[in-house]
Amino acid sequence: MPRSVFCQYEQRETEGLDFVPYPGELGQRIFAGVGKQAWAAWLAHQTMLINENRLSPRDPKHRAFLEQELVKFLFGGGADKPAGYVAPDAP
Repeated sequence: MPRSVFCQYEQRETEGLDFVPYPGELGQRIFAGVGKQAWAAWLAHQTMLINENRLSPRDPKHRAFLEQELVKFLFGGGADKPAGYVAPDAP
């Protein structure tokens, strides 16, 4: 039976993650209070941020920016899209 958590992002009981997805205390917070669907939504948002802002996961400043956005996205009521972002047309 899957692990259940009250997802802070979706504000409902949902299936929890199978493993801690991020290091440290923040990773434990995510594991305890974020569901699989919310984590998948973050990964899609993170990919968009990396692509639109031309970020490098190897750059410490970029990693710090992504971590701030992660906290805002999952626990702070959402994160903004980059300035000038135009969503691709859905099929």
